[in-house]
Amino acid sequence: MPTTTIRLPEELKARVAAVAEQAGVTSHNFILQAIAEKTQREELRSDFEDEAEKRYARIIATGETLSWKEMRGYLENYAAGDIAATKPSVKKLGRG
Repeated sequence: MPTTTIRLPEELKARVAAVAEQAGVTSHNFILQAIAEKTQREELRSDFEDEAEKRYARIIATGETLSWKEMRGYLENYAAGDIAATKPSVKKLGRG
């Protein structure tokens, strides 16, 4: 595994050591986990934003969208076990 050096302020280094000890891991492993979690969170955020942009572009291109009020009602019914819940119909923007 390649080595990367990071410089931590003494106060942060002490905090990491204390929390790592409480978690039962080494400071090294704690830092690796923190970097992995932050990296995954940013990747997920980027994927979410990309998908949102694609969906927004599709709405603009087609003018088709769903009412949040209708969609939320459908999702709540479906989540409550009503698998026969009626899906809301697509509407053109401005006809809501």
